[in-house]
Amino acid sequence: MKRKFIAVVASVSLLFGGFNFVGGNEAHAESLKDKIDSVKEKREANKSKQQKANEEIEKIKHNQDLLDAEIKKLDQQVADTQNKIDTKEKEIAKTKEEIEKLKAEIEETKKRIAERDEMLKDRVTAMYENGGSVQYIEVLLGSQSFGDFLDRVFALNEISKQDKQILEEHKADKKALEEMKVEIEQQLADLEKQMKELQSLEADLNAQVKRKNALLSDLKKEEEHMHEEVGKLEDEADLLRKQQAAFEAEKRRQEEAARAAAKKSSSSGSTASTPAVTSGMFMKPAAGRFTSGFGQRWGSMHAGIDIAQGGTVPVVASASGTVIKSYYSSSYGNVIFVAHYLNGQTYTSVYAHLRSRNVGNGASVKKGQQIGIMGNTGRSTGQHLHFEIHKGQWTQSKSNAINPRQFF
Repeated sequence: MKRKFIAVVASVSLLFGGFNFVGGNEAHAESLKDKIDSVKEKREANKSKQQKANEEIEKIKHNQDLLDAEIKKLDQQVADTQNKIDTKEKEIAKTKEEIEKLKAEIEETKKRIAERDEMLKDRVTAMYENGGSVQYIEVLLGSQSFGDFLDRVFALNEISKQDKQILEEHKADKKALEEMKVEIEQQLADLEKQMKELQSLEADLNAQVKRKNALLSDLKKEEEHMHEEVGKLEDEADLLRKQQAAFEAEKRRQEEAARAAAKKSSSSGSTASTPAVTSGMFMKPAAGRFTSGFGQRWGSMHAGIDIAQGGTVPVVASASGTVIKSYYSSSYGNVIFVAHYLNGQTYTSVYAHLRSRNVGNGASVKKGQQIGIMGNTGRSTGQHLHFEIHKGQWTQSKSNAINPRQFF
């Protein structure tokens, strides 16, 4: 009996124990499912955040592209306006030169008229003191011979002609004087008009520059240094592709130049408007003061130097070479990359923010040759030349950049 009770108790215990075991598995399953669902929710949330972040990035890129396009448009407008200003200044200078020439002619004519007035007054005075007009019959009758008579007749005719010529010249000079006065008044009126047009163009230029600076302010919220990026990656890839070809072309050109130099030595001179060609591998590419050096600037690396000067400032090739690429970049503005092969080493020079470019892709340039004009294009807030030298190829990271000041 006792054995039966113990068996029943054991069976019941096993039964209930079995039920507890199943219930534990179910609870564990529920907990695992909750965790999986939680992970899925977090994953979906992260996916949603990533999608929103990607959308925001695309929106920022789109806005930057729009700003870059607007800046490029403004750069073209600024360049056009600056060219108009240059033309207008030349017109004004020419008008001023013509006015000065007219003033000199007027003074000379006044002087001739004054001298002739004195001479005519003396002649009239002499005639008055002698009792009126010349007594021609007395002069003729006083001749000693027929030959003397003819001489006197001829002399009187010449005096009469001379008097008439003097009066005609006097009359012509007075008329010319009046015409020159009218002309100079017209020239002065034209000059005043030209000056007003120049002021209007300068006002347009200032407004365009102000608008560009405002756009740059929007664009560089996350860009403290405006020289670190060339722009789009496809620009970089295209530039890198062209560099090797340019280096090879420059090497061939140097070899040909060396052979030619053995026969004939030639060098490019300088003009009044371009910097004088100096010795050394590289020369200063533009006149002006150094406004920023090579190295750390505003918390980041400035991979070149800045040269600034007002007016129309020519930019020249710092050394002889081959143009790798000449184009408009969203950050560098009008920019020219030149490959050099000097003393067995390849170099790349960069000329940025140009107002205009005089050379195209693949062109051979000589040291001191003008390749552009200093400007304010791209991500620039004032007229200057940003100039870089790289030992070897230019790279996006600027890892090959060296200080240009060491050469000049």
